[in-house]
Amino acid sequence: MKAAVFREYSKDPTKVIKIEDIDVPKIKPNEVLIKVESAAYNYNDLWAIWGEPVKTPLPHISGSDIAGTVVEVGSEVLKLKVGDRVASHSNMSCRVCDACTSGREYDCNDRSIWGFQTGPLWGGFAQYTHLPEVNVVKIADNVSFDNAAAASMVGMTSWHMLVGRAKIKPGQLVLIMGGGSGVGSIGIQISKLYNCTVIATAGNKDKMDKCLGLGADYAVNHREADWYKKVRGITKELGQTGVDVVFEHIGKSTFPQEVGLLKIGGTLVATGATTGYDSTIDLRYLFFKGTNLLGSTQGTKAELEDVMYWVSKGKIKPVIDTTLPFSDMVKGHIMMAEAQQFGKILTTPQKL
Repeated sequence: MKAAVFREYSKDPTKVIKIEDIDVPKIKPNEVLIKVESAAYNYNDLWAIWGEPVKTPLPHISGSDIAGTVVEVGSEVLKLKVGDRVASHSNMSCRVCDACTSGREYDCNDRSIWGFQTGPLWGGFAQYTHLPEVNVVKIADNVSFDNAAAASMVGMTSWHMLVGRAKIKPGQLVLIMGGGSGVGSIGIQISKLYNCTVIATAGNKDKMDKCLGLGADYAVNHREADWYKKVRGITKELGQTGVDVVFEHIGKSTFPQEVGLLKIGGTLVATGATTGYDSTIDLRYLFFKGTNLLGSTQGTKAELEDVMYWVSKGKIKPVIDTTLPFSDMVKGHIMMAEAQQFGKILTTPQKL
């Protein structure tokens, strides 16, 4: 089979990623073999190539989001059969510790992200891949492979951030940072599903307009120095003292201002830090305002199934910027590093 493999780390994906011929994986008794029809990019694919902040196993196949068809099942597989249309649940955990058995598999001490921390040669950018049955969800017949791949990790992550962690309520004012990203674009839609008022940020006018097209009520350019003043102006216009929830994944460049925009008792929920992690915070905002600062990573299989349900109902529509043939898939890494896209970038391993 064909797979996108890199055997050393580099800041330049074009120098290390090669489409290679490797053996189709042999599955374990609890696993299924999946013919990959569509695979989506995530920022952790860049981290994997860079070898920082985590050294990924080499040689490596990246890709944490896939959708495709089950073509073989292991002897211990109970719920899946050959021919099932499925998507990946990328949060791999032990399933037996206290965290896992209490519904917090994302807090498992043995947790890893499939396609990022797994290997060697175990990820989604390949014509075939394998996963444990517990890391696979079925998708409805009316959900395309592309939409399923585009929604799997970012949909689960966004749902966990807003519903699982921040516990958003109808009528709240939600600030979605980076609304043009995969998580941000779905974060906007989840917030509107809950009938919240949404302020979205993006890096340019075109992306701002697209955020409004997704349902955001207001859009602000977070690359402008006074972006947070514009957000504060919107909150005053709405008669609010601040925002109820900040959906954060940008990191160092915007984090201090985000905390300051929260109303008393407000919540900031964060996953990722693409502009850097060594940020600062005015602690007075924390204790005087009773601020809730929440970390969030990945999500549960049940939350992924919630997202796929709403995708099947047309209430969450994954935003796909570009679909690349497998032979040109390295272009997606470059686009992502330069933040060229709005929404998700996909590749189609079966189409060279």
